[in-house]
Amino acid sequence: MTEAIVFAALTRYRNSMKELLEKQQVGIYLASVVLAMLTASLLPGTTVFENAINPALAVMLFVTFLQVPLADLGRAFAHARFLAALLTTNFLAIPFLVVTMMQFLPSEPLVRLGVLLVLLTPCIDYVVTFSQLGRADARLLLAATPALLVMQMALLPIYLGLFLGAEAAALVQPGPFVHAFIWLIAVPLVLAGVMQIWATRHWTGQRVGMALSFLPVPATALVLFIVVASVLPQLGSATEVALIVMPFYIVFAVLAPLIGWGIAWLFRLDSITGRAVSFSAGTRNSLVVLPLALAVPGAIPVLPAIVVTQTLVELMSELIYVRLIARLGRIDHAETRPAP
Repeated sequence: MTEAIVFAALTRYRNSMKELLEKQQVGIYLASVVLAMLTASLLPGTTVFENAINPALAVMLFVTFLQVPLADLGRAFAHARFLAALLTTNFLAIPFLVVTMMQFLPSEPLVRLGVLLVLLTPCIDYVVTFSQLGRADARLLLAATPALLVMQMALLPIYLGLFLGAEAAALVQPGPFVHAFIWLIAVPLVLAGVMQIWATRHWTGQRVGMALSFLPVPATALVLFIVVASVLPQLGSATEVALIVMPFYIVFAVLAPLIGWGIAWLFRLDSITGRAVSFSAGTRNSLVVLPLALAVPGAIPVLPAIVVTQTLVELMSELIYVRLIARLGRIDHAETRPAP
């Protein structure tokens, strides 16, 4: 009886703290970026943080996957229309939008490669909490994240070959993709599953699981800090490139959620699931693809500048998304219930 009371109290505390972190996440992320910029400006040698990018990403994805109960992993596949709309948006409609917009980019292959890397890969981490703030079905979107990550890793080399040609696509080596799949998908997903099984069988596992449930927002903030602090000193002359691609990213941030909402309407999704597709369309996987970009020969400083610029534009866009996308469709009593 005492354990049940303690567990209930801990659960209430966890939920309130998680809600607070998620509501303040944009401010936390921007503060992390500013702190990283100050650190890179005041301290020498912050490029050494580059070695911590992959481990930090693995932790971020582990705590993200941990939020998906094993039983929910099949939920997205059971909701066939949602999954079809999500995959159609991210792997057909968005690539078509990007290749159309590419006509307005400089012809420099490295610039185009960087833009394609970041815009052809849908986000699988903080999009979940942003979508929850925007009255979308965050749990359904979270359940689809493993499928999104596997699909983008499989299709990205194909799209690069189609849009850039074999010579430019050859700049992206298969090794980093295999490494990313193992360490950023398979290992975090398996560990999250083991953690959940432990939590269902042991009180200690429950407590550890509850402690880890606070980490998605702090882990993402840590990744942002490491990325910006390690990349900023390397940008140098790439500042001009960042300014060139910034308007491109702004246009994408306006059009992509509308495309996602339109496809959700075509698939006759309800408002909550339609908003999830819209959030997914507008939110990209820049943090996860950065290690892939860094593995390209001659990537520095151009590719990191292109990737980090998209991240900064996107964070500002999410402030607008959580207000405007929440208004898409009919908001009824069922939609105002708090997410579980």
